[in-house]
Amino acid sequence: MVDSSNVVYDSNDPNVMVYNKRAASKKTVVLTFDDGPGRVLPEILDILKEEKVPAAFFWQARLLYPKRPWKRVMDEGHMIGTHSSKHNNLVNLPLPEQHQDLQYSKSKIESITGQKVKYFRPPFGQYNNDTISAAKELGLKTVIWRISSMDWELRERPERIITNVIDNLEDGAIILLHELSQTVEALPDLIDEIRKKGYEFTLLN
Repeated sequence: MVDSSNVVYDSNDPNVMVYNKRAASKKTVVLTFDDGPGRVLPEILDILKEEKVPAAFFWQARLLYPKRPWKRVMDEGHMIGTHSSKHNNLVNLPLPEQHQDLQYSKSKIESITGQKVKYFRPPFGQYNNDTISAAKELGLKTVIWRISSMDWELRERPERIITNVIDNLEDGAIILLHELSQTVEALPDLIDEIRKKGYEFTLLN
């Protein structure tokens, strides 16, 4: 289980990804964005396109409609995973309801995008054995994170988003961000600072 008050998270649970598989010849990190697709998504995509950075987006199925810019996300080389149907804390639900939630979210995203969903991030980073069981049955790999930017708490201090990430960078780290206005503000400098530390950006693998 994730303590959401911590910037750095670790787990010995073999069923969840905290790190991305490391490349042999270069240092890499993965940018991930939760809770979309939202109104600032086009701004995030503009920055990622300008900087030539790939990212993974974990979306709530209830927010995904055909008119949302999902096609641009795919066309520009990004990845779409599920963040559940409605962002309920899944550990409060019995196994059948967890399975139903994940199945619905996976199916809806796939039906709109035409792309197979392979990755799942549990809301609030909270999961139990039933969550893992449901995800596995649906062919989903559960992804947590190594570094949390804590961006949801930093509306008035976007510079702290950068500090939280940069101070804890390490090879293979999965970085948690959200589709928020303060994250948009911090993102160009965040990307620049990560590169200054000698890291490249990659997708989940």
